[in-house]
Amino acid sequence: MPGRASAGSAPAFLLGVLGGMGPLATVDFLAKLVAATPADGDADHVPFVVASIPQVPSRVHAILADGDSPLPALADARDRLLAAGATILAMPCNTAHHWHAALAQGAGVPFLHIADAAVAEASAVVAAGGTVGIIATEATHAIGLYASRLEKAGFRVAVPADAEDVRAVAEGIAAVKRGDAAAGGRRFAHVVAALERAGAGAILLGCTEVPPGLEAAGIRPACPWIDPTAALARACVDAWSRSRVAGARP
Repeated sequence: MPGRASAGSAPAFLLGVLGGMGPLATVDFLAKLVAATPADGDADHVPFVVASIPQVPSRVHAILADGDSPLPALADARDRLLAAGATILAMPCNTAHHWHAALAQGAGVPFLHIADAAVAEASAVVAAGGTVGIIATEATHAIGLYASRLEKAGFRVAVPADAEDVRAVAEGIAAVKRGDAAAGGRRFAHVVAALERAGAGAILLGCTEVPPGLEAAGIRPACPWIDPTAALARACVDAWSRSRVAGARP
């Protein structure tokens, strides 16, 4: 089969997933990775290894409150994946992408970017010049992870404007992380509604706890949403598919 490593050899393609931020978000990413893969059987699925390290220091505290940097722990997890043979990396955590460049620089293999993957899909759901609402941590907003890319791509951006909505996002994320995803989803729903009232033509779910929270609560925005976790999964599948074509023999 194209792209399959011979017995006893290192795989030509092995996705390394730098996860644990949080654990449910990592599982959500892996489920979306499997669901996004066109497959007739096991051998058609993306080969991957996972480092799920929930003890990585808080990315939000590091950015907003001068907390301990997560970079050493992230680099250690990255190196574990590389030692396991990873040939490409992905990190299903939005805020952690503040350190993406530093992690990619020392990796020596491609490191996919969750925001690039998501914004590349925005034009499929939002008209040029339209408004995209963003639900994310305060830290993700502070570093402009999505706003800068969306504005560069020609979109307008809406973010939670009042303190109650900002608090609702933080409380929703905390609820998902402690295992009450449905309660988190109900908190996110208030923010989704506010962004829709602000004229958002699509909602970008810019924290990996948001999609499983909304799903657990049975909530779907009235307007389209952009799920960066799913976009990253599709980018991984695309990379896997390209590697198989490159490994094909006439």
